[in-house]
Amino acid sequence: MKGSKNAVLALLGLGALAYWKFKKSSPEEQDEIKEKFNVAKDNLNKWGSEAKSKAEELANKAKSKADELASAAQNKVQDVAEDVKSEAGKVENKLS
Repeated sequence: MKGSKNAVLALLGLGALAYWKFKKSSPEEQDEIKEKFNVAKDNLNKWGSEAKSKAEELANKAKSKADELASAAQNKVQDVAEDVKSEAGKVENKLS
């Protein structure tokens, strides 16, 4: 707990220092810093969108495979049920 508290305080201190330094810088330097932040934000948004689309693609593939396996299992159950009925009919005929 103490380590995380120190980490938060360190981040707050760095943030305050960065804000102070930003406010002291010239308008040209401020514009340059803003541009760097905008580029970084755009890159993060792009990466997030790509990750989201990849995750959706994988989820769709998994769902498709699960549906395929469920359908195959259902078909197998129906085949076994038909075989059981057929064998039951044969046994019944032998007993009659």
